[in-house]
Amino acid sequence: MSEPTIPQEIVRHYEHDVDESQRIARGLNELELVRTREIVERHLPLGRLHVLDVGGGTGVHARWLAASGHAVDVVDPMPRHVAAVAALADHGLPVSARAGDARALTEADDTYDAVLLLGPLYHLTDRAERVTAWREALRVARPGAPVIAAVISRFASLFSGLTYDALFDPRFRAIVEQDLANGCHRNDDGVDDWFTTAYFHHPDEIGTEVVDAVGAVVEIVGVEGLACWERHLADCWDDPVDRETILMSARAIEAEPVLLGLSAHLLCVARSS
Repeated sequence: MSEPTIPQEIVRHYEHDVDESQRIARGLNELELVRTREIVERHLPLGRLHVLDVGGGTGVHARWLAASGHAVDVVDPMPRHVAAVAALADHGLPVSARAGDARALTEADDTYDAVLLLGPLYHLTDRAERVTAWREALRVARPGAPVIAAVISRFASLFSGLTYDALFDPRFRAIVEQDLANGCHRNDDGVDDWFTTAYFHHPDEIGTEVVDAVGAVVEIVGVEGLACWERHLADCWDDPVDRETILMSARAIEAEPVLLGLSAHLLCVARSS
């Protein structure tokens, strides 16, 4: 079987166009990091764990996991990301990094106490490949261990376009119309800040992919709620009291079915069935 390939525009996006280490590390964008962490932590088993972070990027999540005492193996297809995670290990954190693809993990069956897919499903536009990524993650997880995946909401580019005025550009509006129709996001003109080739999930379809991968859904929740689109809240984020209010607003509606798609990202927690 041939090795999975990654479209060159996605490679270019992560290797040259964006600094993934800073994307959710500061300002209101940190809402995604804080909320992802709290959702992941409530599903982690007790004790020191062996965690596989598939598509772990530059180690944004591996860093806090390792600081909490867990050993973290990061797998990512981007050389730039692997090097960044290796640097964390050089500073004494219990992390490792290797190049790899979510669709073809080399790790053994039943190895990890938790598996994270906090990025790979963003860029697998073919449903069969997303199911394969789920199946691989479930395979390497110990029986009953949580497998936690992030997806981008079907409505993310619509809301983003309104927030940043891009929706008034006919080219971006055409992208949004395709996103809403079939979830396939394509920025063929390579316009900065319009993201790269991706798949945006409708909340109703996430669970069906897990079931087809022979997994069982534990919960599907929205991460940020409305707050991520309200850019005036950036001034509030740095105040501890105001920050807690913003977080409360996301927690309050995280499991409300009719509002799941309001968040830019959703997390699906699954286990082997």
